Parts: sequence; C-alpha cells; structure tokens
Amino acid sequence: MTMTAPAIVQQIALAARSVGGRALVVGGWVRDQLRGRPSKEADVEIFGVPEDHLPRLLAPFGRVEPIGNSFPVYKVVDKMEGVQIDVALPRRESKTGRGHKGFIVHGDPTMSIPEAARRRDFTVNAIAWDPLTHEIEDPFNGRGDLERRVLRAVDLGTFGDDSLRVLRAVQFGARFEFALEDETAALCRTIPLDDLPAERIWGEIEKLLLQAERPSLGFAIALDLGVIDRVLPEMSPLVGCAQEPEWHPEGDVWVHTLMVIDQARRRNGDLDRARLTTIMLGAVCHDLGKPATTAFIDGRIRSLDHEQAGVEPTLALLDRLNVHSVDGFDVRTQVVGLVANHLKPGMFRKAPNVGDGAFRRLAQKVDLELLARLARADCLGRTGNFDCSAMDWFLERARALGVEHQPPAPLLLGRHLLELGMTPGPRVGEVLKQVYERQLDGEIRTVEEAIEAAKPLIG
Repeated sequence: MTMTAPAIVQQIALAARSVGGRALVVGGWVRDQLRGRPSKEADVEIFGVPEDHLPRLLAPFGRVEPIGNSFPVYKVVDKMEGVQIDVALPRRESKTGRGHKGFIVHGDPTMSIPEAARRRDFTVNAIAWDPLTHEIEDPFNGRGDLERRVLRAVDLGTFGDDSLRVLRAVQFGARFEFALEDETAALCRTIPLDDLPAERIWGEIEKLLLQAERPSLGFAIALDLGVIDRVLPEMSPLVGCAQEPEWHPEGDVWVHTLMVIDQARRRNGDLDRARLTTIMLGAVCHDLGKPATTAFIDGRIRSLDHEQAGVEPTLALLDRLNVHSVDGFDVRTQVVGLVANHLKPGMFRKAPNVGDGAFRRLAQKVDLELLARLARADCLGRTGNFDCSAMDWFLERARALGVEHQPPAPLLLGRHLLELGMTPGPRVGEVLKQVYERQLDGEIRTVEEAIEAAKPLIG
C-alpha cells in the first residue's frame, strides 16, 4: 500500500541522507499505516549520523526539545503543520536490574537495521519504512503477522526484560483484535509484574479501556495470561460467580462484566476523556460486590446489597492503580458513586411516587447522567431481551430538575445567618443543613423562603 509521511519527515530524511545517514520511520506509525489506520505521530530513527550532530541536523525543521539524559530523544515540533516528530539514533540496551527502568541505553548510529529492530517488543512494531525510497525494512516478518492478526515477540530471550510488555500485549490484543502467538503467550505467563509502578500499569489499562472498540478482548487475554490475578485481583472472584439465569442468561459475573464493559465503550464515545474513564472504570467495578454477597435464597440466586459491598474492592482497585482525578475531574469519587448506586435508576422507575428530593439527594453522591449511562450499559450487557427504558426516564427526570451533573446549590448561606444575628460556630452548620434538606425536598425555592425558614431555628 502507499504510505505518505508528513512533509517534515521527508525533509529530515533528505537532511540525513545529505550527510551520509539514513532516516527510517519506525514503530506504531508504520504498523498503523500498513493496517490502513491513521497515525498521529511518527518516530524516526537516524542511522549513520553521530549523536552530537543530530541537534544541528534537526534545528532547521522546528523547535528541537531533547528528552532524557543518558539517551536523548529529540522532539521536533513543526508549529506550521501542527506536527510533532520524535527522532533518535538506533539504541542498544543493557539490562542492569529489574523493572522497565533497569536498563542502560545508548545510541549507536552504526547498528544494522535488524539489530535496531530486535529491541522492539512485537514483530508488528519492528517494521521500518524509508520515506525517500518507500522501501520497507521488515527483518522479523511483522507484515506477515499483521496479515495473520498475530502478536509475536521479536526476541523471546529478551522480551521479558521489560515486564510492561505483558500489559502491552493485553491492550494491543484488544485494540487490534489480534491473537497472541502461543510461545509469546506462554512467556507472558511467566513474567513477574510486581516491579511495575502504578502509573505504568494504569497507562496500559487506560489505553485498553479508551482505545479498544471491544475492551473485553483485552480482559479475556489478561485472564488467560494470569494478569487479572496479579494486577486486578478484585476481578478474579467474578469468574465463576453465578447469577440468577432469569436476569442473567449470559452466565457468570465475569461474562456479564465484560459485556457491560463493551456496552459502556460502544455507547459513550461522545464523552471527554475524564468522563469516559469514569464510565469505563464504573463498568469494570460495578459488580465487584457480588462474590461476597451472592447466595442461594428461596430457590433463587441473589446478591443482596452488592452495590454497597462493591465499594471496598473498588477503592482497593483504584488505590492500586493510583487513580484519583483526570483532567481536573474527580474520577475516584464518581466511580465509587457509580458502583454504590448503579441499580438506582431501575429502582427509582419501579418505586411508586419517587419524589424530586430523591433525585436531588442522589445527585450529591454521583453525576446522574454518568449513572444513567452506566446503568444502561449494565442493562444491555447481557443476553436476552430486557426493557432498559428506565435509564431514559431517569435521565429525563434528572435533567428536568437541573441536577443531572450536580445537586442544587444551597440557597441559604452562612452570611445570611450571621446577618440574622447568629454567632459563628457549629450551630450555623446545623441550621444550614436543616434548611438545605427542606430545599432538597422542594419546600424551599427562593433565598427569601430559606431565610424565613431559618429564623425559627436560630432561637
């Protein structure tokens, strides 16, 4: 197929050739182009040019920002085209200790192309492309694996030096819908993951949740490789946890959870990153309380109070991944709220005469639009035909009250009470709370009504 690199890549390649070097586009850009998928950023390796010459060679093409100390990667930013290119020499790595940082890395412009490609994780990421000649360099038959839709380790002997590659196998497998080659999968099962910091683990899980069309494929791979037991142990008890067939004909809680995850991803692509992250984590965690509460009662399989029972394992999972806020949005609090209340939309619809106050109070605990979205994914994430209209009804009610994203702001403020002659102290907070409760019930609608309601409480 025809590949076209950004103009700046062509220019860098011409500059490298003019001094006796060769620039190749490598990694994910080449892989995605061969798959017919768009690529945002290109990585370039320059062969045959000494490291101390690189900054000077790159300077004419935009702002050059070196990243890293022992082995710099030069980020070239072309503001005119809005393009960012990472440029580096081929690199040699020496393993010095455990972990993804346990390497000594240095550039070597004399390396051959197969030597440089051998350090990569999977063959599909070890393909290079010459932007001047359009020649493809594929020493490990990555194109063949792309056609077979297989993830295969480039070098089984060194693959395990970086344990993060196991998690990359999980998210790549889901994103590309590729199978793991048998020997690569067997190796992944043996690689310890306890050296990985939380942020690196979360980085790969986030890609799985947000970038795969069907994240369930990655969770299935993770279960097969033992990654669930080692990284997300709160999910392990879901496997084999029975559910009432009338409501969950699809099978156990694990099967249901994976279906909910896919529904959440499929139906919420309009959300920003923070809120999509929240929905996806809510889908992952929503039934973590079922294993501890599932029992056979009166001839039925029931999981009473599993919403609240799911809060503790959800917090444990979020703590392990060190997930708190994303782009200023309190993901942690919202995920806990989703787990603790994910049945509420259906319950509110079934309950007779649910008042507006119930919606306003629930909005204090969780974003009601996100709750409706998760509840819809939960309802649809099973086999059979079920009525999921309760979620539309719930969201319409929340929007009509203006509480779909937050509870109503208190009408009565502390300054009002001080103006009425109250002395600062705990009693101010008590009065504010009592009046706000009446506001939530709809008894108080204006500041004036709130002030009048406070007067008898002051004395």
